[in-house]
Amino acid sequence: MTGTGVETGVDLSSNRLAGKSILITRPLHQAGGLATWVRELGGEPWLFPVLEISDSENKQPLLDLIARLDEFDLAVFVSPNAVEKVIPLIQVSHSWPRHVLVATVGKGSARVLERYGITNVIVPEEGSDSEALLRMPQFQVMQGRHVVIFRGNDGRRLLGDTLRERGASVEYIECYRRHKPEADPLPLLKHWRDDGIQAVIISSSEGLDNLFDMIGETGQQLLKATPVFTAHERIERKARELGIRKIYRTLLGDEGTVQGLLEYFEKM
Repeated sequence: MTGTGVETGVDLSSNRLAGKSILITRPLHQAGGLATWVRELGGEPWLFPVLEISDSENKQPLLDLIARLDEFDLAVFVSPNAVEKVIPLIQVSHSWPRHVLVATVGKGSARVLERYGITNVIVPEEGSDSEALLRMPQFQVMQGRHVVIFRGNDGRRLLGDTLRERGASVEYIECYRRHKPEADPLPLLKHWRDDGIQAVIISSSEGLDNLFDMIGETGQQLLKATPVFTAHERIERKARELGIRKIYRTLLGDEGTVQGLLEYFEKM
């Protein structure tokens, strides 16, 4: 049992990340667990959020959709943020309709749904994106199905477009907004130059774009020479397009990320 209160397969008995500064770029409210693991392993987590999550400016469309949730056959949550923004609003007035199936693109979102009492969730065993969900047998024939996709602003359209091609009627609803933070990168850049950032953790393509923009040309050169860790093939491709030279794929989730860091540094 670790200090995070979560039983894992990661050995926390020694300072296996001692002397390593790890840049964590997740939204601040999603970075705490991973930062705790890095500290427990003797490392130094450096938190520099490249995405901020906020409520939609106009909640009325979401509230109107919740009022007619019974009309749908399937609801898809694209992220833990979508779950956190939607389920509390639903539970104010009624429980989840039994006939409405629930799906999500990743196990992290499924765990959040379980905390709200929604346990029978369709989630890919392999992968954590729209492509993985669309490969599942339940989504091959969608004729006559009415689907709602809960997502942030300007999300990918692959999931909805493909389900429509397979016969579904699809509605998107924005339930949160993603922003690039206004942050001063100079303390990070000074630390990066003087003491080094030994690893960077990236969890979204949009976040990688934001990081690249926020740290400027000096930071971009540092980033290109620093190992970048991600669990997603799409982010790996994006990193290569940006000229990042050291890219390492990990397993999904915090445990997969930490295990990837340990395996990398123990080979050094």
